[in-house]
Amino acid sequence: MQFNIKQIEDWQNVVEEILPQLQHPILLLKGNLGAGKTTFTQFLLKNLESTDEVNSPTYSIVNEYNTPKGKVYHFDLYRLKNLEEVFDIGIEEYLDNSFLCIIEWPEIYEEELYGLKFHTMSIHNNGESREINFD
Repeated sequence: MQFNIKQIEDWQNVVEEILPQLQHPILLLKGNLGAGKTTFTQFLLKNLESTDEVNSPTYSIVNEYNTPKGKVYHFDLYRLKNLEEVFDIGIEEYLDNSFLCIIEWPEIYEEELYGLKFHTMSIHNNGESREINFD
């Protein structure tokens, strides 16, 4: 699926299209700094009926949110330097005990997901709009 958005309110339309397509418990979010990964997550959690405040997990590495469907864990692996640090945060336990795990900057861990089912969403900010690819 592809989307092109020009204003923040357009994220709601993206979420409404993607939410019924979420068949796997892992969502990888790729995009440069400021692309809108956390903004997308805010809209997604709201649509999953979470009442929790959604913030970027840049410094906490992982944030936990409650939804009627179960726990959602939101990771930001940007600051992690190697795979050992990813394992040190207990990512496998989170993956095993969640409704959904959203992973920003997943590249350091992506190879470890071989054999698991996941979705990937790429966001490209070209200055005037954002191009989004979801699969």
